[in-house]
Amino acid sequence: MNEIKIAILDLYNGEENQGIRCIKDIIKETIDRFSEINVSYNLFDVRAKNEIPGLDYDIYISSGGPGSPFEGKGSHWEKMYFGLLSNIDFHNEREDEKKFVFFICHSFQLMARHYNFAKVTTRHSPSFGIMEVNKVSNGFAEPLFQKLDDPFYGADFREYQVIQPRFDVLNRLGARIIAIEKERTHVNYERAIMGIRISEESVGLQFHPEADPASMLYHLHKPERKEQVVKKYGEKKYYDMIKLAEDPNALLRTRNNVLPEFLNISIRKIISERVVCQ
Repeated sequence: MNEIKIAILDLYNGEENQGIRCIKDIIKETIDRFSEINVSYNLFDVRAKNEIPGLDYDIYISSGGPGSPFEGKGSHWEKMYFGLLSNIDFHNEREDEKKFVFFICHSFQLMARHYNFAKVTTRHSPSFGIMEVNKVSNGFAEPLFQKLDDPFYGADFREYQVIQPRFDVLNRLGARIIAIEKERTHVNYERAIMGIRISEESVGLQFHPEADPASMLYHLHKPERKEQVVKKYGEKKYYDMIKLAEDPNALLRTRNNVLPEFLNISIRKIISERVVCQ
């Protein structure tokens, strides 16, 4: 009864990244918090090796990743990935003991395609850095955001975006928008959806809540990244990003609360359901 299995769905397609390391670190901290429970995890290289877990896991964390959310269309790995999501939904509709799913960035875009609750399209220009994220209506009651201000900060790396929500689909799913892109009064662009709660068990975010200061500074100190940020935003903005990466009330606060709270809530619910089912 006291065993919780977590599947990390790696969508980085073999590309060097900090995201998986950050996810693993948060899971290891969760294992320490729940020392009385046997919490374990396995990594599945979805895009590069066509690895997909079955339904014998309790929690699924689907990572960010590079490239277009359409490049896998029709591929074996994408069919298996979407099949897993459908199987989890089918399971949760019929079983008392639920499966929990957390989608990050690239996975959020795939989730939008899978459920067809919004338009997925290229962004007018790539985003990179630590950006403000705004809560919306349901977001103020969202358990994962309770310890965050409005706006709060998130690591944001996007060439694509999720916009134009289809409210008929969202209503049918019982889903709700919980976060949107910061308001930019100087440009005439629709604000992207930054967070959707599909159900009590499933939530997706368009940013990287797992990112920690070390991962952000790793990216910012790359010469090509510095050049990219300075060219687009100016040198002051670049050094402001460095300060935000080091500010304990900015990126670190998001990292320490969002995914950890998802795991806390999920594990407690799973254990509670198992006690009831005994």
